[in-house]
Amino acid sequence: MNRTTDYLSNDSEEENYPELIREFVTTNPQYYQSRFEKIGASTGFSWTFNLSAALLGPIWYGMRSLWSWGLPFLLLEIFAFIQIARGAFGNMAAGAMSRITQIEGTLEFRRKQLAAAVEKQADNVAVFERAIASLETAIIDIQAEAAAAAASAPRIVMAGFSMLLVVKLIEGILANPILERRYFNWLSNRQISSGLNSLRTSVSAGFVALVTTVSVLGFAFPNRFKSLSEFPTTDNVRLTAISWVEKLFNVMTEKGDWIFTIITRGIRWVLDSLELVFVGTPWIVVASFIILLTALSAGRRAAIFAAAFLAYMGFLGFWEKAMTTLALLGTAAVLSILIGIPLGLFCARRPRLYSVIRPIMDFMQTMPAFVFMIPVIAFFGTGKPAAVVTTMIFGGTPVVRFTVLGLRGVPESIREAAIAYGASKWYLLKKVDLPLAAPSILAGINQTIMLSLAMVVVASLIGAKGLGEDVLEALQYASVGQGILAGFAILFCAMILDRVVQGKR
Repeated sequence: MNRTTDYLSNDSEEENYPELIREFVTTNPQYYQSRFEKIGASTGFSWTFNLSAALLGPIWYGMRSLWSWGLPFLLLEIFAFIQIARGAFGNMAAGAMSRITQIEGTLEFRRKQLAAAVEKQADNVAVFERAIASLETAIIDIQAEAAAAAASAPRIVMAGFSMLLVVKLIEGILANPILERRYFNWLSNRQISSGLNSLRTSVSAGFVALVTTVSVLGFAFPNRFKSLSEFPTTDNVRLTAISWVEKLFNVMTEKGDWIFTIITRGIRWVLDSLELVFVGTPWIVVASFIILLTALSAGRRAAIFAAAFLAYMGFLGFWEKAMTTLALLGTAAVLSILIGIPLGLFCARRPRLYSVIRPIMDFMQTMPAFVFMIPVIAFFGTGKPAAVVTTMIFGGTPVVRFTVLGLRGVPESIREAAIAYGASKWYLLKKVDLPLAAPSILAGINQTIMLSLAMVVVASLIGAKGLGEDVLEALQYASVGQGILAGFAILFCAMILDRVVQGKR
């Protein structure tokens, strides 16, 4: 059964059908009613043509809130108008003439050089003569190219008109089926925009006229309207903004020096402790501990691979740097996890707080690392604490996101059952929420560790030691072998950590 007969199966609805059409389309309800009935009665594509949609084009689609179709049609029409304007009013030979002007300047210079060489009876007279002949030939070729470009103007105009006509035909043919489909969606969801109003019509017409006019002027007449190619601003605006930002950071650095000192000392304490464990402890102890931990977490096979990776780092002389990298990474990861999981627990049941924190995390993840390194250096200086802070900014957000996602994914029926049996909030969190959200939280911890490891090379720019320093040196001196070997060492560190964290046991 088609959509129209399906909808009209009820007598009362059949009586309301014209009123519903009138409410939806506002204008020409009889026309749209007949077209909708024709489209609904057909099992395939029903050929109709909407003259208003063809003439108004994207404006009609915008008036009907059909921007998903209106914007592509607008782009096609703009391209067609640009071709028409270029062929009818533009200077098709402008580019070629500009090149001729540049070559003529070079040619004049070569002629002066030739005259001086002839006067001095120099040996390179023939060289200048050949250069001048080559430039004159180039000018003749470009002149022919300019003439051909000028002659192509009528063809470009016809191509633009043809494209515009085809687009208009498509707009008229597709208008009624698209509007009919939207009408049946509107019947089930009255929140969908319907009818016409002056605001939507004005916005649609103004947007189409503005974009089309500016695009045609900008592309068809390049360099004629400077205001279209250059944003209207001055250097004073940028210099003033730079001055304000520098003053702000100076005030923050002066007033908050004690806060940054406390943070630096805390990071330094954790980092020194981990370096003592990884670097100061004999390598046999560290390697045995890592292999055993991998075996307990991920099994014997993973432990064998971990032993091979550690042997690779040891035999190639990367052991100490790898342990330094693990200490730096461990500090950033531990601090990120200690901050991130409680923050995720707190935000999971407080949507308003999470809506405030989420844009901050988006900023932390999307801002390039080299940009947020600047304020980090301003507040913490260079060295390992600054590298840890930079790594935390880039890699600390996944654990918060995954913790919130895991806790929100806990079925409400299970929580309600636990509450019904008298579970307290602490018991509910410890025995219900955290166990069920544990896979998601572990995935967040894994992502935090991996993203932190990805910052190893970047962190070496501000004084972090370790494997990133070798990769940075390889980049500076084009040492392919050193860079590849150090890169594999970083990869193996990541694989060991991934197996330990994501282990099935």
